[in-house]
Amino acid sequence: MFGEVVLGIEKSIFDKAREEIKTGLPLISRFKQIIEERSGKPFPQEPLKQLEMARDAVFKSWNNKRAVDYRTIYKIPHSIGTAVNIQMMVFGNMSQNSATGVGFTRNPATGDKVFYGEYLINAQGEDVVAGIRTPQPIAELKKDMPVIFEQIRKITTRLERHYRDMQDFEFTIEKGELYMLQTRNGKRTGLAAVRIAVDMVKEKLISKEEAVQRVEPLQLNQLLHPMFDPKEKQRFKVIANGLNASPGAASGRVYFDPDTVVEMTAKGERTILVRRETSPDDIHGMHQAKGVLTATGGMTSHAAVVGRQMGKPSVVGCSALSVDEDNKLLKVANLTVKEGDFISIDGLSGEVMLGDVPTVESEVMQVIKGGLQEKEAPTYQYFTTLLSWADKIRRLKVRANADIPRDAEYAMKFGAEGIGLCRTEHMFFAEDRLPIMQEMILATTKQDRQKALDKLLPLQRSDFKGLFETMKGFPVTIRTLDPPLHEFLPKREELMVEITRMRVQNRPEEEITQKEKLLARVNELHEFNPMMGLRGCRLGIVYPEITRMQVRAIFEAATEVALTSKTVVPEIMIPLVSDVQEFKHQAEIVHQVAHQVAQETGIRIKYLVGTMIEVPRAAITADEISKEAEFFSYGTNDLTQMTYGFSRDDAGKFIQYYLDKDNKILLQDPFVTIDPAGVGQLIKISTEKGKKTRADLKVGICGEHGGDPASVIFCHFAGLDYVSASPFRVPLSRLAAAQAELK
Repeated sequence: MFGEVVLGIEKSIFDKAREEIKTGLPLISRFKQIIEERSGKPFPQEPLKQLEMARDAVFKSWNNKRAVDYRTIYKIPHSIGTAVNIQMMVFGNMSQNSATGVGFTRNPATGDKVFYGEYLINAQGEDVVAGIRTPQPIAELKKDMPVIFEQIRKITTRLERHYRDMQDFEFTIEKGELYMLQTRNGKRTGLAAVRIAVDMVKEKLISKEEAVQRVEPLQLNQLLHPMFDPKEKQRFKVIANGLNASPGAASGRVYFDPDTVVEMTAKGERTILVRRETSPDDIHGMHQAKGVLTATGGMTSHAAVVGRQMGKPSVVGCSALSVDEDNKLLKVANLTVKEGDFISIDGLSGEVMLGDVPTVESEVMQVIKGGLQEKEAPTYQYFTTLLSWADKIRRLKVRANADIPRDAEYAMKFGAEGIGLCRTEHMFFAEDRLPIMQEMILATTKQDRQKALDKLLPLQRSDFKGLFETMKGFPVTIRTLDPPLHEFLPKREELMVEITRMRVQNRPEEEITQKEKLLARVNELHEFNPMMGLRGCRLGIVYPEITRMQVRAIFEAATEVALTSKTVVPEIMIPLVSDVQEFKHQAEIVHQVAHQVAQETGIRIKYLVGTMIEVPRAAITADEISKEAEFFSYGTNDLTQMTYGFSRDDAGKFIQYYLDKDNKILLQDPFVTIDPAGVGQLIKISTEKGKKTRADLKVGICGEHGGDPASVIFCHFAGLDYVSASPFRVPLSRLAAAQAELK
């Protein structure tokens, strides 16, 4: 260990020497020889010198690759530094009445209230967690050392009560005497985090507020992950059984080193990292893999603990496997699995199967989609109990981004309190509508354009009616058409190739002429910078008939639903406004059409007209805009893009260099988490300005940041009224909003 950690000699060299040495030969002498060969100096004999070198190695470890990878994955600042503890050793490898072990006061994978852990007789702690030897379940210690076992149970129960959380503890038994080495709050899966938090409230160990703070919002996603289809699973051969270290279903191609996993995952492959045992050096591969499989190690080994922390399905200690990392082979009995072959691992049962096993929805998703009753789904009950406590705490409301009734229905079941963004352009991409949309775009006169819009009107009306009915009186924010028109037409280059091909094939001239007309219109609409071109409110100003059609569809749908005595709350949102005059132009159309529909039907619908703040100028002039607009919704994707001058579609080409710890340009990707110093200041300034002008101004966000926990917390402190996220991120946002209130 000294050679590896302090002197930087590869662990595999020592492992190879251990395998080559025959029983009874001096292994330590061989290790000392390796150290002298590799480091150029003999192994240090002075205890103080050993201590100094060990101390310095810990400090230097702050900048090794695995430490940097870990901090990057968990968003820990690279600048905070580390510390070294020096303490006296006790030895579990002194005799047969010596031992070492690691345990948890509850099951860290499932949250079950069971005493959980492992130990090894006549061994040191590193032997347990490194996965070199597969240890015994801690229950067996009751037979080997009954007095010590009861002592450990008594102490750890007291520790859990004292810290009021599940404890991860380590112990050593030296010649029959127990030493507790450490205790800390244990890492756990999302399922275990939710269950332990809820159970501890029932046990009166913690309050509901503490329970809400105990679960990381992102951990809730683990409860939505798929599991293997039980019927399909029967068709696949189980080739081995290991320990079910971290639950979940994972299928992918086998790779034997973490760097290859990262490389192949970047190419779009699903990967499984297979190792004899994992070490901290593997963390970047574990982060990218769908799951982890090891031949050795126990439930407290590195692969098990990190798998649970990351929410990755993990099967460990699969002793039937022979893992040949050098030749990239996995052998089980007479079967050989080569690199790139598909395997599937079940982190709940510990089974390893050959092939790509199909999956089904998680228990929570089955209830949401109506395939399972709540009473048959204990995980769902824990999930909803925790979120019901969060709802009573939070101030921020949570809406969903949804364009169709099915997504709106999921959002409602996940606890959404309205739709914060309905993107109407998604409705035009449907197979039966795209030709009509293209007809409208190709029209050369206003009359022809109106004919196409008249065909789209009943389709849009039907869409909006479905959303209003699904949302049952909750507000529905509908954004008028936002993207540039060329997005609805074929690509320019593809049309040119197609026309050339048609000429070669001697297709009828009228067919070719039709395609050439389409190409001519595509060329007319071509823009050098379409993200900042003819889109958003500019589209509605150039073609006001498009806005009129959409608004008429909204109010006619709202009227139809209102006739059934149902409450309807439409909110019309004008996108990409940079000047109050743009907003006034579009808002006037909304008011005119609303009045016309009310006169035609005799029913007046209450509604709001607001804007999407996604241009820096709009944020700075928010006090002017809020004189006209009744609500703001921050389109943080475009606001980030325009504030930084980064194209959100192309930033992937350079953003990783900005996040690199050596460059230290950015601490986090601003398209994932709101940048508080720049974009965040624009949000704060415009919210304050807007509310100063209009006290009842409603303010929210509807960009992708609405489903990011750190961004939700920022929105709480910035004084926003709601966040809007994708339907499947609504639970995460509800929990993050409650945690923001508790902060």
